[in-house]
Amino acid sequence: MARKPGNSAVPVESAALREGTRDQEGASAAPDPRRWWGLVVILAAQLLVVLDGTIVNIALPSVQDDLGMSDTSRPWVITAYTLPFGGLLLLGGRVADAFGRRRVFAIGILGFGLASLLGGAAPDPGTLFVARALQGAFAAALAPAALALINTLFTEPGERGRAFGVYGAVSGGGAAVGLLAGGLLTEYLDWRWCLYVNAPVALLALLGCRLLPCDRRTDRTVRLDLPGTLLGCGGLVAIVYAFAEAERGWGDPLVVGLLGLGVLMLVTFALVERRVPDPLLPPRVVAHRVRGGSFLVVGLPQIGLFGLFLFLTYYLQGILGYSPVLTGVAFLPLGLGIAVGSSLIAARLLPRTRPRTLIVGALLAAATGMALLTRLEADTPQVYPTHLLPAQILIGLGIGCMMMPAMHTATAEVAPHEAGAAAAVVNSAQQVGGALGVALLNTVSTGATAAYLREHGDSPAATVDGTVHGYTVAIGFAVGVLLLTALLAWVLIDSRSEKAG
Repeated sequence: MARKPGNSAVPVESAALREGTRDQEGASAAPDPRRWWGLVVILAAQLLVVLDGTIVNIALPSVQDDLGMSDTSRPWVITAYTLPFGGLLLLGGRVADAFGRRRVFAIGILGFGLASLLGGAAPDPGTLFVARALQGAFAAALAPAALALINTLFTEPGERGRAFGVYGAVSGGGAAVGLLAGGLLTEYLDWRWCLYVNAPVALLALLGCRLLPCDRRTDRTVRLDLPGTLLGCGGLVAIVYAFAEAERGWGDPLVVGLLGLGVLMLVTFALVERRVPDPLLPPRVVAHRVRGGSFLVVGLPQIGLFGLFLFLTYYLQGILGYSPVLTGVAFLPLGLGIAVGSSLIAARLLPRTRPRTLIVGALLAAATGMALLTRLEADTPQVYPTHLLPAQILIGLGIGCMMMPAMHTATAEVAPHEAGAAAAVVNSAQQVGGALGVALLNTVSTGATAAYLREHGDSPAATVDGTVHGYTVAIGFAVGVLLLTALLAWVLIDSRSEKAG
């Protein structure tokens, strides 16, 4: 692919693609005067999507007791949401491109709100699982439409950087906010409010849709890529499901079969997409070196981040005895760090710094913070101020400063009719990375704990020490993932220029 000479670090497509982009957007060169209010609407919807990935976690014991749920079915409260969300994102992005981002955004937010009401009123586990699956399906339509709308609203580099900074803060910090909100709602109201709370926010976002740019008419007749839909979405569903069932063991026939099926379907999907006239995921969207590297940079750190949420929640409640609310409060520095790193630091640095330099430095900072947590012990004195607080600040600032430029380069200068597909890949990378992180790091932790107990016995004290040892080994694995991501970012996001503007 060709690159612009001079000082632009943002990946570019061919001259013909650039001309096509200008032709389609030239008529609306003047910025939309309501664009910042439109961004507020988009952020409200995106917060719901991200927050619902974690808000129910802390409430799971209450959900299980209230609905009479078995231990084996309890994880499906989470899995029922992540499966359709991760599996249908590519379809959601293509539907947004074909039928209009604002229209699909509005349908997504309406469906998400109604599904939340159904889940909050669920009388039995089956109804709750169906409601969570519907939430995930509508989120798969909503999330790529939201990201594509930011591309439409903000074309000036400085404003675009600030918009992506705030979006990155919400996307990265929403999970931590979900843990706090889940603790507060469960302890002071009822677990059902973890779902009910979505409805008024969804209603306000739906009413605010008129602030978003109208869907443009297009002469292009887009046909639904049925083979690509079945292969791409089916492959992602199989892989996410395999990760969700990984607690059975990576050698379990179901896990191995799902992983093999998912990989086979995605390989076939890649071959099919080269031959159909209207592909679900145009190959040029992911084949670009810088953009493809950015997708990896968005997805791989989620392995460590989602694993961190899991282990710190267990450590704070199971080892230190924190209440659900106090656990949520303890996560606040991480969420604040992500918000500050993305919306303040990265948004200011990106116009005058190479994206690669900013991303690599941010990943190294996050890896340093994660490394501090490998020194945790069951009886570490003053553990919060000496270990947890500085680690969360470093991790939050690092993830925030990484996510904003990575999302920027992952969606920069995509053809307007393919913006939804690029946004879907960004969201898919996050979802698959998060699912892999929870499953992979949980397996590493369990194995390390079992090895520790074989060596030290299974007394109550040894069990506690072994559990924490398993957490720290898994977090050490996450440090390695962050360092690998930094290396990939340095190699792939090669801008050859000094500035990102």
